[in-house]
Amino acid sequence: MGLKAAWEAHVVPRMIKCACASPNIMELRAGVVPRAQGRVFEIGCGGGLNQRFYDSSRVTGFAGIDPSGKLLDYAREAAARKGWQADIREGVGEDIPFEDESFDTAVCTYTLCSVHDPVKVLSELHRILKPGGTLLFLEHGLSPDAGVAKWQRRIEPLWKPLMGGCHLSRAVTAPVIRAGFQVEHPGHQYMPGMPRWAAWMEWGSGVKLR
Repeated sequence: MGLKAAWEAHVVPRMIKCACASPNIMELRAGVVPRAQGRVFEIGCGGGLNQRFYDSSRVTGFAGIDPSGKLLDYAREAAARKGWQADIREGVGEDIPFEDESFDTAVCTYTLCSVHDPVKVLSELHRILKPGGTLLFLEHGLSPDAGVAKWQRRIEPLWKPLMGGCHLSRAVTAPVIRAGFQVEHPGHQYMPGMPRWAAWMEWGSGVKLR
């Protein structure tokens, strides 16, 4: 295994799990994830960081995918600790291995930043949701402040190889709306204690319109 492959297979998953589990980020997760109900699908479920926040009395089934085998190990361990049956598979968001209109809720947290084709991923999430189903999203992305956005674009080429393809300058809420979701309960902020070029967060609920 070459250095690049070893870095992506062993170092990146641990860095992502650590970075995405800071107290401030977990607080944001706690405000979004418990809204999930019915049959739930989570894209980028590796790491299992969201599982503590699901309300088992509201969730009737859980499925998820992640491209990282190491992160999937963490997710399966978290599911076992929670004591529920979960269909957790290796896969990518551009080709979600579940049928049309299979889920009541889809959950997407800190994932759209690193997928290859976010437009295709949002289309797939729309496809697997039932009519009236909800996409719960929480992502970091493009700052609305021009000065910060300029630095995001400057730093991004150095950042991406170190952080598993993570983009700093992708818009968040606007693409969700373009994918056919009506966004409700939107929120945004700079995360305290982080450099502003990495700190812009957006979240909300997107209802499938058609």
